[in-house]
Amino acid sequence: MSLFVSIKQELAQFTLDAQFQAPKGATVLFGASGSGKTTLINAVAGLSRGSVGRVAVDGWVLQDSAAGVWLAPHKRRLGYVFQEGRLFPHLSVRQNLLYGQWFARKRSGAGELGKVVEMLGIGPLLERRPGALSGGEKQRVAIGRALLARPRLILADEPLAALDEARKAEIMPYFERLRDESEVPILYVSHSMGEVARLATTVVALENGRVSRAGPAAEVLGDPGFTPAGVRAVGAVLDARVVQHHADGLSELEAGGIPLFLPRIPQELGKVMRVRIAAHDVILSREEPRGLSALNVLPGEIDAVRAGDGPGAIVSVRTAAGPVLARVTRRSAAALGLVPGVRCFAVVKTVSIAPEDVGGR
Repeated sequence: MSLFVSIKQELAQFTLDAQFQAPKGATVLFGASGSGKTTLINAVAGLSRGSVGRVAVDGWVLQDSAAGVWLAPHKRRLGYVFQEGRLFPHLSVRQNLLYGQWFARKRSGAGELGKVVEMLGIGPLLERRPGALSGGEKQRVAIGRALLARPRLILADEPLAALDEARKAEIMPYFERLRDESEVPILYVSHSMGEVARLATTVVALENGRVSRAGPAAEVLGDPGFTPAGVRAVGAVLDARVVQHHADGLSELEAGGIPLFLPRIPQELGKVMRVRIAAHDVILSREEPRGLSALNVLPGEIDAVRAGDGPGAIVSVRTAAGPVLARVTRRSAAALGLVPGVRCFAVVKTVSIAPEDVGGR
């Protein structure tokens, strides 16, 4: 499944003029508030008649202004997950789920309902009313209702924004599972770099209504010049396989032949995980470190150095595990001679990698 979007719309604040193409998986629209993310996703949903352009999902044309095609929202076969669950309060969870079938061309059978219930872990909730559910439980039910409509595309407009950190941690694995187990592509709006790192197959960054950067998540996030959320949010993403759980509470992963030690993660051996390493948690050394408490040392070669307007710089280090970004002072970069082509070691404390920085791939 592929997604093609080319939308233009005149707004009071700016002109939305965005084009991108993405493969199957989760395409995350990322940007600051007011950058045009929700406007764009609503245009894809057909909720804004003022937009012109073309939108297609795997050849299914939702809108094509040049050809005079514009499908009404209820004909676009979309599943929409909002910031709040927006469940019917007078219906049980089961009835809310089955309501999604009214929008499906072919009604889902008991088997499909059971599969969705199992995927989202909502079996014990089926007879409850929404008023008796937590925020995270409501969002899982909303995802299930969207899936049972048999959509060609799932839209999610900052679905975690209204949740506290504990509920966000509860919901994110279900979006990861949806990305990995469903054939339905996801267009997901977020302004959280952590969500982007964990979920995105493709990143589409928006600034003032225009696409500033688009591409595979590891490529975009590993670019030292990609700082739309500020330098403190910069961080690269590594794919690492779980190889051992140690008795002292650490999990050992392997990335490109390099061991990575993390606080214990509840994953089976062999599982490939995404690990986000924040640039401000990385120390660089020209010599192999010895006598340090930090357990993670990644040898590599400097690929690029991007100096900012202030005292800092972002250094990209190419390692066997993948690109690692480090935020250092320009003084340190000059003192150590950190320039492209120089060999160095990226050092990362195990405890600096938080649980929310580790997710399924």
